[in-house]
Amino acid sequence: MTDAIYQRIAREIRDRIESGELRPGDRVPSTREITVNWNVAMATATKALFTLRTEGVVRPVAGVGTVVSSEGGETARPRAQETDLTGERLVLAAVRVADADGLDGMSMRRVASQLGVATMSLYRHVENKDELVLRMIDHVLGEEELPDPAPRTWRERLEVSARLQWRLFQEHSWLAPAMSMTRPQLLPSAITHTEWMLSALDGRGLSLEEMMHAVVTVFGFVRGVAVNIEPEAGQRHDTGITGDEWMTQQAPALLDIAATGRFPMFSQVIGTEVDMELDTLFEFGLARMLDGIGEWISGRSMLTERRTGM
Repeated sequence: MTDAIYQRIAREIRDRIESGELRPGDRVPSTREITVNWNVAMATATKALFTLRTEGVVRPVAGVGTVVSSEGGETARPRAQETDLTGERLVLAAVRVADADGLDGMSMRRVASQLGVATMSLYRHVENKDELVLRMIDHVLGEEELPDPAPRTWRERLEVSARLQWRLFQEHSWLAPAMSMTRPQLLPSAITHTEWMLSALDGRGLSLEEMMHAVVTVFGFVRGVAVNIEPEAGQRHDTGITGDEWMTQQAPALLDIAATGRFPMFSQVIGTEVDMELDTLFEFGLARMLDGIGEWISGRSMLTERRTGM
């Protein structure tokens, strides 16, 4: 006889407890998380957790949620030797968790569970989550080295750097929101990118401030497009439809807008197939930005030549 859906969910959570992935005191998926992750109704999720509570595997804790009870974890696999834990292992585990669940889902407890160690053992290597995130950013930005020798022209160099950043933002959707332009993280890997881009503009007749403004503007564009990656992935997960499918569903509303006659140009856009994928927007924006920087540098060069000739 086939298990009911709530029984299958309960079994899968129980397997995670028995394997040691979830330890005594760890929070198990909430009813809301179960409805999303298993695509079931709230009643089914509630029944799955009730089954585990009846078995004594989990227990409710006020202000926390449902956690693994001590009885439920007695048969769990022993923890890994905490003496084997290194800062590098910690950062790699945290990156894996953030890649899967985002920074909001990357708690110190969740990372400890991934490593099979006690949560408090992490604090021998980092002071808090903020420090861990900084080390994650530094690690990820250094995953792919900038080419050596560098491309010959300033444009090729800025383009290579921007594309590398874009790839990293795509591979780690939490990275763009975690980085700041107004309070930049002074990390070795981040400064390596900045130095490489500044060097591309050196000798072009620009002041140091202008060079830095150009570098930050390019980075700001790449990051600005990339901050949409994580929300879009979340929407796709929650709704089960792609961005294109969502736009198709909006067709009646768009036609109603066009019918008002108030927006003639926008109405023409509605009747045209326009590619609004993030990759397309990135490619278009990067090319136009580099075009603009090129015109700016050319104008500065001509001005310098005129002044020199006077």
